Amino acid sequence: MPKHILFLFTDQQRRDTIHELGNADIQTPSFDALARESTVFDCAVTPSPVCVPARMSMLSGQYPARTGCTNNNKNLAYTGKGVYDALTKAGYQSCCVGKMHHVTDYYGSIGFSKRYTQEELSAPQDDYTQFIMKNYPYVFDYNGVRTEMYYVPQVSPLPPEAHPTQWVADRSLDYLDSVDPSKPVFLMSSFIHPHPPFCPPAPWNKLYRDDLSLPYVPEHIEDFAELVHGRFKLDNMGVSERQIILLKNYYYACVSFVDYQIGRIIAKLKEKGMYDDTMIIFSTDHGELLGDYNCMGKRTMVDAAAHIPLMIRRPGDKPHHCKDLVSLVDIAPTLLSYAGIPYDSAEFDGLDMFGNQKHDVVFSQYATRKKGAYMVCDGTETGAGKLVYNAPDDRYYFFDTFPDDRDKYEELKDTEHVKSLKARLDAYRASEVLMDPHPASAEKQTGGKNNTHYAGRLDHVMRHDEEAGRIPPGYTIDL
Repeated sequence: MPKHILFLFTDQQRRDTIHELGNADIQTPSFDALARESTVFDCAVTPSPVCVPARMSMLSGQYPARTGCTNNNKNLAYTGKGVYDALTKAGYQSCCVGKMHHVTDYYGSIGFSKRYTQEELSAPQDDYTQFIMKNYPYVFDYNGVRTEMYYVPQVSPLPPEAHPTQWVADRSLDYLDSVDPSKPVFLMSSFIHPHPPFCPPAPWNKLYRDDLSLPYVPEHIEDFAELVHGRFKLDNMGVSERQIILLKNYYYACVSFVDYQIGRIIAKLKEKGMYDDTMIIFSTDHGELLGDYNCMGKRTMVDAAAHIPLMIRRPGDKPHHCKDLVSLVDIAPTLLSYAGIPYDSAEFDGLDMFGNQKHDVVFSQYATRKKGAYMVCDGTETGAGKLVYNAPDDRYYFFDTFPDDRDKYEELKDTEHVKSLKARLDAYRASEVLMDPHPASAEKQTGGKNNTHYAGRLDHVMRHDEEAGRIPPGYTIDL
């Protein structure tokens, strides 16, 4: 029988947002059903706590130090075509729906034989933008209002049937209806949510209206002053305790709406008679602080951002929880091994997650040089820990509890365990291919204004004239 593959991928989803895996507050029946049939990897770590480098590491099977992609930068050391191309060339009917965020090729094939694109910002060549302009031409911020509203909970301007999350599912269903089930199929359904802005459609925004648990703030919060991203600290953003609960409610609603769509896709596999022959992978690129450590966002090595959900249902496997250290760099060799496609293991930093070899450590990196943050981890919920080097304050941090609660580097730095981790992390840093990521200037990020209270200017500028044309004479609009 053909070995089908369904890869379900989200953006910025915390590992603790699945009811079956311990979150009593959230409603995720589709994730729950999948978890009950899967190998759940409890110790999965992102190779980078930001979108583009994490996704490039997943495509290539290589860490950021090797790909040269350490931020949302276009210039790369990696010159390969990646795992999606390999599956297509091996004869898979391959399709990708949704956000991929490969900045070198936003709207190209990136190795798939079919793509339905839905990147974050409006662009004439984007399939979802075209759908919106045809059916809802008055909607500009279809992923939610960004800039000063980036971390403000908001209701989508679109009905559920036109929401970006459901559009990904609808196109996925269309594709599954078009394939020949007697031949191998590889479908990747990649959702933008729950990436901010948190804007579920009505009435899903009302799914969580009770007070949820407050964010995690450790007793030694001073240890994290340099580790979390200052631009999104709650005090800077003027976010109150009540507002953070509302943010959490809307974030959970976004996750639940994705969960509903995933259930529809899996139901289609069963309808087509493909389910029993399909490996299903679910993961995300990185997490979200969601008020933990008095901060929003990612771009940090604390577990809320770096520790990710990952589960894989393989036909015939018994479901269980696995404590092996794994990373998104392991996706490529795992897919190729499952499909029976030969590969050179030297091409990858990752391993087949179901093979005999296991990681003793995994790495993560955000940015580079004097702005870089680097992590080596030999455990998350195990008795080991992780070492972080944060270049902006030229300091090492060591944590051995989950969630991270107190930096123990100074008291443990002379132990063999920490010295060994430091040697591994320093070697990783020394191996880095130093590409210039061309970071955006602070002026560009804030639209020329020195404002630390909201995210940088990320409006849908490609529809600037169309949007401005809706403002009557005598008024001006800052776009």
